[in-house]
Order: sequence, then C-alpha cells, then structure tokens
Amino acid sequence: MSFLELKNITKIYPNGTKAVDETSLNVEDGEFVVFVGPSGCGKSTLLRMIAGLEDITGGEISLDGVIINNIDPSERDVAMVFQNYALYPHMTVFNNMAYGLKNRGISKDKINSKVNDAAKLLEIDQLLDRKPSMLSGGQRQRVAMGRAIVRNPKIFLFDEPLSNLDAKLRNQMRLEIKKLQRQMDVTSIFVTHDQTEAMTLGDRIVVINDGIVEQVGTPKEIYSNPNTKFVAEFIGSPQMNLFDCSIKNGIAKIGEAQVNLDNLKNINDASIGIRPDDIQITDSGKFESKANLVEYLGSDMIIYSSIGGQDFSCKLSSKIDVKAGDNFKFDITPSSIHVFDNNTNKKV
Repeated sequence: MSFLELKNITKIYPNGTKAVDETSLNVEDGEFVVFVGPSGCGKSTLLRMIAGLEDITGGEISLDGVIINNIDPSERDVAMVFQNYALYPHMTVFNNMAYGLKNRGISKDKINSKVNDAAKLLEIDQLLDRKPSMLSGGQRQRVAMGRAIVRNPKIFLFDEPLSNLDAKLRNQMRLEIKKLQRQMDVTSIFVTHDQTEAMTLGDRIVVINDGIVEQVGTPKEIYSNPNTKFVAEFIGSPQMNLFDCSIKNGIAKIGEAQVNLDNLKNINDASIGIRPDDIQITDSGKFESKANLVEYLGSDMIIYSSIGGQDFSCKLSSKIDVKAGDNFKFDITPSSIHVFDNNTNKKV
C-alpha cells in the first residue's frame, strides 16, 4: 500500500462543472510529487481535497493506511503552505509559527524548542521578534514553511507558494524547498503552473488538463516520451514543434517536405512532434528554411521559421552564425520524432 492513495477522485461543483475527473494516483513515503497544468485545470482543487478544504464528490483518499474522506482537516495531519503566505499580520514570526501548536495544547517548552529548531533550519532565527510587515516576500514564505514544519506533519502540501515572488527569489526558494524536503524526508505535493518548477522539484510529475491526469512520470520521462499532444506542448521551453500531416507508407508530408518515419502505419490525420533542440542545422541538411526571427539567449539562441506553411522553432548554440533573414539547412533524426493521432491526441 502506498503512503497516499487517491482512488477515482471526482469533484463536481453545484453548477455542474467537473473540476476533477476520476483521478487515481499513488504517492510513496518521502516522495516529492508535483501537480502541474494551466490555470483552472483542477490541480489546486485536487490538493485542497487532500487537505480536506474541499468536499469530495466521489472516490476515496487514504493517508498512511487510513481513509480520510470524512476526517476534519485539523485531524488529517497534513500541513499546507499557501500562495499568499496566510500569516497573521498582528503576530510576530515566533507566534505565527507557534500558533497551531498552542491550539493543540503543546507545552511552552516544547513549542519554544520546535519553533527555534525550525527557524534555525530555515535561517530565520534572527527574525522571530518581527512582524510580517517587516519581512521580504522570501522571508514571509520561510515563515509559512516554518509554521508547517513545527507541526511535523505526515505530508506537506504546497499550493503555488512561489508565484508571488520575483524570478531571482523564486529560483532561490525553489532550491531551498527541494533541499529542505530531502533533509526532512517528508512526503510532499507541490502545485504549480510553472513547468520549470515542476521539472526541477519533482521526483515525479502529474500533468493535469481539464480535470484529467494526462500523464504521470519522472521529469525525464515526461519530457522525452510525452503520451499526449497536450503534454508534448505544455512541457518544454520552447515548446515542442507540432506539424499537422498525413502519413502514408512511413512518409509524413509537411507541405512539399517529406519526413521518413520508421515502422509506422498510415495515419490520415496526424501530427509529428519535434523538440526544438532535436533539429540540427547543417550545410548538408535535407530541409531548407528561412530564419524569420532569431532570439539570442547568451550561450543559446532560438530560431523561428516555417516549413510547409507551419511555424517551428529550433534551439541551438549561439556560436552558429544564423541571422534573421538568412536561409539555413537542417536535418531531423527519425528517432527524435514523436507521432500523435489527431483523432485521439495520443501518441502512436
């Protein structure tokens, strides 16, 4: 039995909107799992049902072998870190972190010990006498995490905790959260719409779209072998190039261009997917196009072009001499091509 088990979890609101559709998932003890998807896809709703903050329409949630559907949120032994920190503005950092422990009747000495230990772990022990208004965004987020840590919960739930921070601080906090989770070896679920956060934080990623789990896997599995067109486009930056085409006798036609595919049957309505970094620019390339736009990103650059009337991008070293308006030749390795049936949107 897994540490956290979701069995056919469904959430339907009174107006008939189905936010989560029969989702099943197993999370192992100590695992860091990330729910990722666009805004409104149901990822936060699913997290809130685990926390007990949303009622479950159907299905079953069990934590450490106990079904928790009807257990009050305060009794589930979970700790949630929110996007807006949810700190009490009139309380000091110490009292914010200690608040939940005081409500549970924990002794004063034990509270002092837990709060001080967590504060040292998060490097905010010098801020315990300050109020939230005197803290930076990153410091407030550490306080919110400290409040969760002192409870010593069975599972941490993070609901887009970094979205209010600037880019530099977001990167820093992302590393700190991952480091902290490994130090504590506590099961964690992290919700985000940011694929970079998902790819760097998660032991496994759960890609969600319109209330449905599209794919579950390690970051490498999700990136290298997307099961659906949605996953292919959502994961990866720049996103995967998708070319609408028909496939006959193992040959995909994109306008006048032809791409040879290995061991594929005929598909009338298909898309072939190619990662921008799987396109190789070479003087002997089989295909030719024009660079409509070039973005320089330091060591890399992205070329935007089109073929057969369909736009695409390629990512390569900025040492290659291609400028906007230049023609260039390129090759595509057949083994790097992903093929999707447009009728099912699933990988063939």
